[in-house]
Amino acid sequence: MNLKSKYVVFNDSLPFFSNEEILIPKLSEGEILVKTEFTALCRSDINTFIGKRKEKSPTILGHEIVGRIVEIGPQAPTEDARGVCLENGQRITWAIYASDPNHEMSKKGIPQKASPLFKYGHELITATSHLHGGLSEYVVLRKNTPLVVVNEDIQVSVCSLINCSVATVIASIRLAGNVNGKNVLVMGAGMLGIIASAVLRTQHAACIDAVDISEKRLSTVNEFGVTQSILFDDLLLRKDQYDVVLDYSGTNDAMLLGLKKLSVGGIAIWVGATYPQDSLMLRAEEIIRKMVTIKGLHNYNDADLLAAVDFIEKFHNHFPFHTLIEASFTLQQVEEAFQYVTEHNPYRVGISFN
Repeated sequence: MNLKSKYVVFNDSLPFFSNEEILIPKLSEGEILVKTEFTALCRSDINTFIGKRKEKSPTILGHEIVGRIVEIGPQAPTEDARGVCLENGQRITWAIYASDPNHEMSKKGIPQKASPLFKYGHELITATSHLHGGLSEYVVLRKNTPLVVVNEDIQVSVCSLINCSVATVIASIRLAGNVNGKNVLVMGAGMLGIIASAVLRTQHAACIDAVDISEKRLSTVNEFGVTQSILFDDLLLRKDQYDVVLDYSGTNDAMLLGLKKLSVGGIAIWVGATYPQDSLMLRAEEIIRKMVTIKGLHNYNDADLLAAVDFIEKFHNHFPFHTLIEASFTLQQVEEAFQYVTEHNPYRVGISFN
């Protein structure tokens, strides 16, 4: 196969982006070649671009991806995670990681922390490791990458959200336990907070209050199942208490206020703080006397990916997920896409390959 792939390289110094092309290498054991259909620019991609977080460089950014199988390599999986036989042309989503399933972390249900770990959209371009990010026409899926065939009736841009935004939200709610009948506070009405509100609604939470500093974002989250939307400053004045607080904002003020809003025995899940920041000042006595639990989450596991696919397949027509991808660009317009995001702060923009 003499296919070539165009791709965009990201460097952490000027010029940040360059357009390149490479001959696709012969697939190694366990690998699958995928043609990218759509890549959404995740917040972590934007934080890398603006320097808020540091990534390996040069790299190919993009991990919120959906694509179609082009070639199945030697000794690669013949079935997806649901037992569907794999064939060329199928639309698939896959985990943002590949890791050793026999590692102790994988056996504990945390494969995203197993070693060795390969993360799509986060790897260094080398002579032997390439085509591993969503800003590329083709992606080579590495051995031990969980993947799932996705129903064709879902809009492709919505499919791209599954393997990052949706799966991460599913994992965070899993850590919170059974939310049926619970009062839940969602801190941050960005992409994760909006999806979380929809998931919580389908899991029959009794109350879903969403908090943000932006009135515009709070008006959007109202379409995704929230009970009420609250400005951050207004939450300071309220006496509401919650069984669960999900923090997707990543800000110290929000995490600390969320702890104060927990009822006795409540649980806080912290997800958003994935970049360097100041230390938190906690009062241990408050944590102890209220008997609260704090859990951190980074990424998700195989079961969360499956649950994310199931959720989108079942509910993609129940909520207007497609409206969250506010603009679409081509691979040749990647720099314009990043500039658009920094200027307009949309939920998502996408890179379309169709």
